[in-house]
Amino acid sequence: MRDLRAKRWRLKPTPEPTLVNGLVNERCSEVAAAFLVQRGICEPVSASVFFRPTLEQLHDPFLMADMLAAVERVERALGENERIMVYGDYDVDGTTAVALVYSFLQRFTGNLIFYIPDRYSEGYGISFQGIDHAVNEKVGLIIALDCGIKSIDKVAYASERGIDMIICDHHRPGDELPAAVAILDPKRDDCPYPYKELSGCGIGFKLVQGIAQRNGIALSELEPLLDLVAVSTACDIVPVTGENRVLTHFGLKRVNLEPRAGIRAMMQMANVKKKLGVSELVFTIGPRINAAGRIEHGRQAVELLLAKDMAQAEHIGVRVDGNNTARQELDKDITRSALDQIQQDTFVRDAWSTVLFNGSWHKGVIGIVASRLIEQHYRPTIVLTESQGKAVGSARSVKGFDVYEAINACSDLLEQFGGHMYAAGLTMPLENVKAFRVRFDEVVRRTLDPALRIPEEEVDAEVRFTDLNDSLARILHHMAPYGPGNMKPLFLTRGVVDTGGARIVGEDHLKMTLRMAGTSGPTFDAIGFRLGGHFERVKSGEPFSVLYTLEENEWNGRRTLQLNIKDLKSEVKNVLVNEPDLQAIASI
Repeated sequence: MRDLRAKRWRLKPTPEPTLVNGLVNERCSEVAAAFLVQRGICEPVSASVFFRPTLEQLHDPFLMADMLAAVERVERALGENERIMVYGDYDVDGTTAVALVYSFLQRFTGNLIFYIPDRYSEGYGISFQGIDHAVNEKVGLIIALDCGIKSIDKVAYASERGIDMIICDHHRPGDELPAAVAILDPKRDDCPYPYKELSGCGIGFKLVQGIAQRNGIALSELEPLLDLVAVSTACDIVPVTGENRVLTHFGLKRVNLEPRAGIRAMMQMANVKKKLGVSELVFTIGPRINAAGRIEHGRQAVELLLAKDMAQAEHIGVRVDGNNTARQELDKDITRSALDQIQQDTFVRDAWSTVLFNGSWHKGVIGIVASRLIEQHYRPTIVLTESQGKAVGSARSVKGFDVYEAINACSDLLEQFGGHMYAAGLTMPLENVKAFRVRFDEVVRRTLDPALRIPEEEVDAEVRFTDLNDSLARILHHMAPYGPGNMKPLFLTRGVVDTGGARIVGEDHLKMTLRMAGTSGPTFDAIGFRLGGHFERVKSGEPFSVLYTLEENEWNGRRTLQLNIKDLKSEVKNVLVNEPDLQAIASI
């Protein structure tokens, strides 16, 4: 089987000079202008908004369908001292959303509880068990966050028991909407809200913003909640564009200057000693929050995020961090088992997709394992295990392929499913697993563009090392926060060599000091994570091409530029492609 980890590099089209020149001024260099045009920002007003986010750029929450009905229902509950349950999913997005809405409503009422379903006994989303708990607690209103858009039967069940429900979700609706008091979801066909890519926590924030707006509470008073929105936006891998960019910008400021006790405790446990960006939230904060629901219970994550002081946060945080360590071990063991299964299963080896089942795999980490498998075998991937007599699974996709729609094409074999273009969850009878993997692979073969079977890196600019300087670093700094829709610029430099100190460090990471071949120009320290397989190529002394992002490294008070290598190729190969050409790609 061809090694699908071999990447093709595609140089983005050269920006139209007239558009670039239209943005250049004393505060925006030609380099920055070119990056903006590549991102679809072609007007000076748009550039100004991009570089100078303000809270006033947030959209009016009442542009969202059902917002007025939702706010009025919350106001009635508060006015009548009605018991409110804040209900959310057990992942990062759901738990941050619950913490956000709960902490805001605490300002007005003590008649408030929160609920996180158990991943193993209840599964994803709104559960009958959760509604029964609400009945026992004499709840009159449930605010469901990051879930509920397909919970038609659960909403009806709650209504029959005298409980109203407000749904705040960002997943795709089905053909029918639940009969809730209000459904806040910009992905509704009838929702005119101008920004469609908010996280579940982001939707929760819009509800809070609507309540504040109707009751004369200044937007600035909501800023302490934005650290939670930033964490959810980063970890749910939604685009860091438009309104999400504004929310993440101010959320990161909060995280770095005045984080809530629970986030500060996680930063200490992760030994974070630098400012956090989106990627640091994804790799340090997110896994710890997720680990609570994966190993023990998601309620633990909400308790941590609501902790009033560091003593309480550190006490809860010890358990959360321990769960994260246990999660890491499970992740490694199950990934190893899954890779073995791929090698032993002829059908999977030859398929265009990966669908694996093992009833003993831990349900809490199968989504992570699916992502790990894509790193090794680049194709749409679903990992299934057994829970409560059913096959339950997590799906992850490759760039450009809608795994949700592919699963939808197999819906007659499923009991339930939901998710996004790149991630989804599903449940089916155990006896349907074999038929499902055949059907799913047929759908993938029919709908996946063959070019998308090869991972692609989009190159923003080809540069020489002499182009890398503090001025460029400052431009890159002001383009943050980075994430989907605004990725950190990726540079290509050809004809580089190691100065002689290349070595393997840590878990197969390649450490180098690079210079352009045949020059006495600048040298740059470089690190290529999990690129140790290229060590012999680098040590040979032959020039090669590198793909990298430019980063600043601070050590002992001294700041230097370093390269984060994403890929490298031999100089003798044609390293760039302009159109999908599978024969050429296969030869790289």
